[in-house]
Amino acid sequence: MDSTGTDSIGVIGLGAMGAPMARRLLEGHGRLDFVSRRPQPELTAAGATQAAAPRELADRVDAVLAMLPDLPELEQQLDGPDGLLAGTGDLLLLIGSTSSAPGVRALAERVSSATDGRVRVVDCPVSGGVDGAEAGGLSIMLGGADEDAARAARLLAPCGTPVHLGPLGAGEVAKACNQLVVSATILALGEATVLADRSGLDLEAMWDLLSGGYAGSRLLESRRDKLVSGDDSPSGIARYMVKDLGFADDIARATGTSPALLPALRAAFDEIVEAGLGERDISVTRRFVAGRGADGR
Repeated sequence: MDSTGTDSIGVIGLGAMGAPMARRLLEGHGRLDFVSRRPQPELTAAGATQAAAPRELADRVDAVLAMLPDLPELEQQLDGPDGLLAGTGDLLLLIGSTSSAPGVRALAERVSSATDGRVRVVDCPVSGGVDGAEAGGLSIMLGGADEDAARAARLLAPCGTPVHLGPLGAGEVAKACNQLVVSATILALGEATVLADRSGLDLEAMWDLLSGGYAGSRLLESRRDKLVSGDDSPSGIARYMVKDLGFADDIARATGTSPALLPALRAAFDEIVEAGLGERDISVTRRFVAGRGADGR
């Protein structure tokens, strides 16, 4: 703990989401430590401290937020003489990636066994995109033991709204549900845009009108201009949906659920990637639908 008696936090993974979250944590707590392969002059100028290795980070703080693409990337930061698990103190590991819920539970068991319970885990995937991260308006889905999740909620509060949803892995289940809804919505928005455009409608006027009814959503609000203009330059990359929907499918099988929509969504996003559009923004669904032939291919 720091001199005020509160938990201190560090960050590994300063990508599109991790960097703005780190800035929010620094502003909210007045202190931040981080590990990065490259210098981060903006963070250090604001008062953050760069650790030389994950082990050094673990020895400096009470909790580490890992904003890495998935569990394999996190595993690389855990082991070895300079890994997080080589630290000497108690540590709360916050897993912010969208990952497999069973995978998170398995990693937590391994980490606990390797450290005699010294390192505990909370999963905390987020929703809200880069805009939400920069504004401190993320939805943060927590899974873990009550005390651990309460600590995580206090630490992550500067980044948005953390809510404890259940035991370890619950955050990842919620994120899979979130991605199911997001993927269905953005595919419907893209398809509707193509139908309206080919029917000669004023797209901007249509989406302004429909956003005030049941078709309105935060996703439409954030992607309306991209859908209207056809600009699908990257913000939320489409190919990530393939992984996320795969996790949703894992949960469906584990819970004995036979989903009606999920298989179609997986097939559509697989097709988007196969068409070479996976690096575009998720609003690429407009271009994807427009480019399909009359036979549906």
